[in-house]
Formats: sequence, C-alpha cells, structure tokens
Amino acid sequence: MNSMTETPPVVLTFAATDPSGGAGLQADILALASIGCHPLSVVTAITVQDTVGVESVMALDADWINDQARAILEDVQVSAFKLGLLGSVENIAIIAEIMADYPDIPLLIDPILTSGRGDELANEDMQAAMCELLFPQATLITPNSLEARRLAFYDENEEIHNSSLEESALRLLELGAEYVLITGTHERSHDVVNSLYGSSPTGASGLIKAYHWERLSGIYHGSGCTLTSAIAACLAHGLSMEEAIQEAQEYTWQTLKNAFRPGMGQFIPDRFFWAREDDELASDIKTTFIQH
Repeated sequence: MNSMTETPPVVLTFAATDPSGGAGLQADILALASIGCHPLSVVTAITVQDTVGVESVMALDADWINDQARAILEDVQVSAFKLGLLGSVENIAIIAEIMADYPDIPLLIDPILTSGRGDELANEDMQAAMCELLFPQATLITPNSLEARRLAFYDENEEIHNSSLEESALRLLELGAEYVLITGTHERSHDVVNSLYGSSPTGASGLIKAYHWERLSGIYHGSGCTLTSAIAACLAHGLSMEEAIQEAQEYTWQTLKNAFRPGMGQFIPDRFFWAREDDELASDIKTTFIQH
C-alpha cells in the first residue's frame, strides 16, 4: 500500500438507512463514491422499507448521533456536510449544535418530508426545527416544489399550494440559507425545471438560474438524495456552487436515465452508470467526476 497516495475529498452524510439501497444513507454513499469522494456516514434512523414505500422509521437516540459525528470529526477532516432524513426533533437539535462548530464547511440539506409514495417522514415539529435551527446555517437546501412550499410557510396557516415557487424560495432564503435549489419534478411542466435562488452581486435575493431537463417517464426512489450528494461531492472537488449544481444535475439525470427496477416498486437510479457504459458520453462523465 502506497502511504503517499493522496486522500480523496471527504464528505460526511447524516441520513437514515434504506435496506433497498435506493435512497437514504446507501444512496448518499453510492453517489459520493461514484464522483470520487470518500463518504463518511452518521446513521440518524433505521427504516423498514422497500422499493414501494416506507413502512416504519426508528430514530436513533440523539446522543448516538452526537457520538458518531464527534468521533469521526475529531479524526478526519471533511470538505462538505450533507443532511438527509434526520429522524427526530432531538436529532435535528444535536446536529445543529455540531454544524455550528464547523461554520466554514459547506452544509447541504435535502429536507425530506415524505417518501416517494407519500409516507410522512417529518412532522410539523421537525419541520419547524429544521427551519429554525438548521436552515440558518445552510449553504444550500434542495427541497422539491412541494417541500419548498410547506417549509416556507411552516409557521402560518396559509393555502401554501397557491404560493409561487419564487415566493417560497425567498422566504427560505430569509431563514438564512445561502442558496435554495427547488427541484420541479412535481410541477406540471413539459420539462423538469430546477430553479436556483440566492443573492445577486447587488445583494438582492432572487432567481439565479433555471435549469431545464427532459422529463423521464419513470418513478424514481432516491433522486433527491442522489442530487444533493452529487452537489456535495462536486463542491468537495473544488467546484463553485453554480458549477457543482450544473454538474450534479447532469450526473443525476444520467443516473435516472439508466435507472433499473430491482423490485416491484420504483426505479432506482444507477449511480455507477458510467462504469457499465462504453461510449463517449460515459467517458466524458467519468473524466468529469473521477479525474477532476
């Protein structure tokens, strides 16, 4: 073993397990490794689920979250944090304390509220805790359009389904997040439009860029986990936020285009699609993500 081998960029994910390998901790690890990072992981909860849906969630005790994270962070230097399903208000609070000790490391949050089938995974108290404790520290949050509306108006009794995505994004930015990327899979549009919001050079908050992607026909398990992990990986490799978001979206779209259906439910993104292809595109992807 060559002791002088350069260490790849390291990303730490906090997420729940998924026995199907479609989403959650397993999805994060696969995506991070595929893009040339070394994944570290903190288990926040254990789920009973398959490719169809989530049957139950058992959140770990917050002390276990703290001990897992503190042990590895005292040993290894990380380049980015990624948060997924967190399990409980107590877990959110302890993770917020941990993140506060590392303010210079990018924090990316995929605020998971429901499963693809619609199973509730974050109650109102958890949503409030994310908004009040974690979003003010976030470099980027990546809600889908349904999550963005719910989170933006978490403390009000409004008809949130009538609010615009821009209004939702601006409210999320007001909570303290530096950037908000709202994914548009759930919107009724011909293409999937993902919209990045943040502050302009003049200091005003608003839309930075809208990304249009061909809408694929399948129903996918773990696309949000894949996208946020891919952005974290690209940032860890030294890309700017806009470069990371562009490259991560291209990677994620390719994982969905090459998705497979191992069970009776949803399709699973193929995070290592490039390793199973022998064409010019796969070569370009491999060069971009592995040799960057």
